[in-house]
Amino acid sequence: MANTNLANAKSAKNDEFYTQLTDIERELQHYWQHFKDKVVLCNCDDPYESNFFKYFALRFNQLGLKKLICTCYNGSPVQGNELMIDFGDFSDEPKKIAYKVEITEVKDLNGDGAVDLSDVRYLLQNDKNVLSTRKTGDFRDPECIELLKQADIVVTNPPFSLFREYIAQLLKYQKKFLIVGNQGAIIYKEIFPHVINNEIWLGYGFKGGAAHFVSPYEDVATATDHKAGMIRVSGVHLFTNLEIPKRREFIDLVCKYSSEEYPRYVNYDAIDVGNTMACRRW
Repeated sequence: MANTNLANAKSAKNDEFYTQLTDIERELQHYWQHFKDKVVLCNCDDPYESNFFKYFALRFNQLGLKKLICTCYNGSPVQGNELMIDFGDFSDEPKKIAYKVEITEVKDLNGDGAVDLSDVRYLLQNDKNVLSTRKTGDFRDPECIELLKQADIVVTNPPFSLFREYIAQLLKYQKKFLIVGNQGAIIYKEIFPHVINNEIWLGYGFKGGAAHFVSPYEDVATATDHKAGMIRVSGVHLFTNLEIPKRREFIDLVCKYSSEEYPRYVNYDAIDVGNTMACRRW
């Protein structure tokens, strides 16, 4: 099946899926109004790898952020495959390290007349108050929970295998968020009641309903739109509780309810609509 990668990741605890910058840019363009004077936390993001970190570091001033915090869990098998390419030679950077980065301003530190990745690189290399190590970097660790308490908005691609636990933590601490997850998580008993109560909804999502991630795992998807050196995963989406215009779009439906066509779930008050496209008026 097309989403075999998700099932394998969940069972084997293989959680190394790194989101492309183009996908992040496409989604985040709808949320800019939420970030002014806010503390943004990316708590599953190695600063040397993560495109979420890259996105917010580059747009720190445009978005008017108050602070950007990034933490990661003891490095990754693809350490250095993304951000280091743009930052230059970080070959002497120790592997498997849990980092924390806190940024409160991004200036033209190298004096080239522009604020870009080279300035963020300079910041990481030369300011000891910005880059530090963590004990584990696990989002469940008490020191990481303290960082979560400081945050206004959490934006990241959390571990697929820990999605239930991850989103439960965000709800517990009443955080605003935009996170990548399996679309099937909508019907989890821990999540669906929050969907019904308008506490969680879907963002705009990935083009074609599938995402291509940088990942060390074998790509077993059967679709033809593969990208070299990446892994294709279908059935992934963006979960959020940030207000977006998409939520207010009216859907003109043409089908009528029938208990035979739309069976009711046994564990909560909802019906299953297998094909929403057939119910829309175009």
